Amino acid sequence: MFSLGDRLGIDLGTANIVVFARKRGIVIREPSVVAVERRARRVLAVGEEAREMLGRTPGNIVAMRPLRDGVIADYTITRDMLAHLIRRACGRHGRIFKPFVVICVPSAATSVEKRAALDAVRSAGAKEAVPIEEPMAAAIGAGLPIASAGGNMVVDIGGGTTDVAVISLGGIVVSDSLRIGGNHLDEAIIRHIKRVYNLDIGEPTAERIKLSVGSAVDLEEENEVEVRGRDIISGLPKTIEVSSVEVRAATFEQISQIVGRVKTILERTPPELASDIIERGITLTGGGALLRGLDRLLQLETGIPVMVADDPISSVALGTGKVLEEIDSLPMGARSLAQW
Repeated sequence: MFSLGDRLGIDLGTANIVVFARKRGIVIREPSVVAVERRARRVLAVGEEAREMLGRTPGNIVAMRPLRDGVIADYTITRDMLAHLIRRACGRHGRIFKPFVVICVPSAATSVEKRAALDAVRSAGAKEAVPIEEPMAAAIGAGLPIASAGGNMVVDIGGGTTDVAVISLGGIVVSDSLRIGGNHLDEAIIRHIKRVYNLDIGEPTAERIKLSVGSAVDLEEENEVEVRGRDIISGLPKTIEVSSVEVRAATFEQISQIVGRVKTILERTPPELASDIIERGITLTGGGALLRGLDRLLQLETGIPVMVADDPISSVALGTGKVLEEIDSLPMGARSLAQW
């Protein structure tokens, strides 16, 4: 089936796009950022090159994220970005034999949002595109025994959404999606810096602060990071010091909502599967899983062991890759999700 063309798995994330090619592994890992000429709406750069332009472009160019909260916010730009990445993944071969694509969608995406993602991939050059829910792909990519008659809980924290699911016998038993992710933590940091210090900073600076001193629990040694931005009052450049304590306070609300959603799913989980989860633990995937102390906070709040996947950022893409490579040996529930 589709033997002449490539088979690609695409994790279409709010913060990053990861592309898996069958028999080649992960071939592309780029930020979900596009630089566009304002008038012609022509794509000038995609990925890391475009991300470096955020907040630094002249008036005729805008660097933007065409995805918001895990779904497409700008269809045309998303389609052009996907076309660029598919060409890179397939090379010249892709011009003759269009690829078959498995694309991930948030578990709570509406039918309209799912259709938009599939249409964008097809318009970008795919022969056919089928969806798989992100928590299922994340669980497969993290190596969880989803085929067994036991509960597996995965929490996938991406840039725009957090997907929580309990999986058993190759199917999702209970799940929910919260439109809060790593980008919302960055926005909370931006608001805090503006409110407390009257300092304007951009998304890249906020992300650097989060990675440098962000945490979900108290640290043994609290530290500070130097932050540069534009003073709102004087309009001049200004440098300040921001502590890990205030960054944790700034992101407290968003982290609390993630923890609360995990608890809600546990409350909705059938007793036998809940017993399995207590024994097997909760697996964290996605870039948000790398926030320091988040696994410890979830363990303290739920009383259940929490583990971070070996490669949390790539788990969803690796899951699509396993669907592509082992579709015939995957359990029927996973196959039906991919609509193969």
